Amino acid sequence: MGISDDSILHFSLLCGAVTESADSSWLNECWQTSRGDLKEHFMHKLSFLLAVAIACSMSHGVNADNPSGQSFNLSHPHPVTNPESQLMLRGAWVPDETQSVDFDHLPLVPAEYAVISDVRGDRSVPPRETTRQKADYESGGVNQHNYLVHHNGEFWAMWSDGPGVEDRVGQRVKFSKSPDGLHWSQPQHLSPVPPESGPDSPHYGTRGSEGFRYISRGFWQRDGELLALASLDEAAGFFGPSLELHAFRLEPDETWKDLGVISDNTINNFPPKKIASGQWMMSRRTWDYKTAGVHFLVGGTSGIDQWESFPVLGSGSELSAEEPLWWELPDGNLMALFRDNRKSGYLYRSFSIDDGRTWSRPVQTNFPDATSKIHGLRLSDGRYVLVSNSKPGKRDPMTIALSDDGKVFHSLLKLEGGRRIDYPHLIEHQGHLLVAFSGGKQTVEVLKIRIRDLDNLRNAYER
Repeated sequence: MGISDDSILHFSLLCGAVTESADSSWLNECWQTSRGDLKEHFMHKLSFLLAVAIACSMSHGVNADNPSGQSFNLSHPHPVTNPESQLMLRGAWVPDETQSVDFDHLPLVPAEYAVISDVRGDRSVPPRETTRQKADYESGGVNQHNYLVHHNGEFWAMWSDGPGVEDRVGQRVKFSKSPDGLHWSQPQHLSPVPPESGPDSPHYGTRGSEGFRYISRGFWQRDGELLALASLDEAAGFFGPSLELHAFRLEPDETWKDLGVISDNTINNFPPKKIASGQWMMSRRTWDYKTAGVHFLVGGTSGIDQWESFPVLGSGSELSAEEPLWWELPDGNLMALFRDNRKSGYLYRSFSIDDGRTWSRPVQTNFPDATSKIHGLRLSDGRYVLVSNSKPGKRDPMTIALSDDGKVFHSLLKLEGGRRIDYPHLIEHQGHLLVAFSGGKQTVEVLKIRIRDLDNLRNAYER
């Protein structure tokens, strides 16, 4: 069956081939994973694609120089016509070099505050009064990978809880619940002891392949049930070859039943969300993701273990993609953001125009980042918020950015600072945002923010 020029153009847009800077290794990756019928016609259309590439680079090549010597394409992004745009932060207050924003003196968002869990060895000083930039691994434990949900009239939190340094042998998942987001129950274990990796194991608290760990992966509300996801693998590195993603279901007596593996060789970053097709989608990193790159799983409707996996081409070569975040844009297309473990100091972005099956080549944006986990969502009023450590090189402060279209952010405000704070997760509920985060990887803390306070600060900040 013949393939039209429009189809070839669509293929080139999806792969990101329509860009002046496409390199041969990445195009070869596209070629090896494309359909056979596209391959048959691709060579015949090469001259056409080159012409389109030149036209696109001319129409979208609006560059702005900054003091670092890096040139950014600051034309407005579009999933189809301009996926290679690097613009993600813009405003009269934004310097050309976005990494030079005065992050420590951004407007502070007022918030109510609570501590959910504290496993520091020395708790004589409240978490907010410490100035530690590193965890005290000589005493106490680890608390991180925080997630929130509101289910059946209550707030629920879950997180990784283990001995010493993060993700060692014996790490489990804990949970707590709250009627108002500020008063939390005593933490309890959600996951069982990892296989042969309890406190009586000689490998407990070590980093090695002889023992296992659970890692908290978030709440999934599906068909009226509340599921908690957790990965299980060997604790030698990131990640072990037996990596698998488990689901635990909340029972009427508030215990958690292990439903088994829902995806083999998988660790997600956030729980599944529904896309326009009605299917669920979540990110996937395999045990060898550092070379294989990032994937997205689509499915979950016929069964919690029924998924198709789709790669983000270039996520293992263009950057060292880590901890993906994605959301649906107002036009129904999808946008994904990636932390770059090559420490570029910026977030990367990719688009999908076919419900997550294919993704544009990840592009470095001008949004600064400390190489830390991010989270964000679309508000009920249609706007978007992004919480991150936006100061390069330091997980302090934690900031929140606002956007009208989900692609370009115009406000950046401070949530918390003066110490190490990371691993944010947020939810919206009745005019408020609840933001959970980890303090020095040893506390689980939460902020409760009125959305209208964000608007008041934004209006004052942008005048």
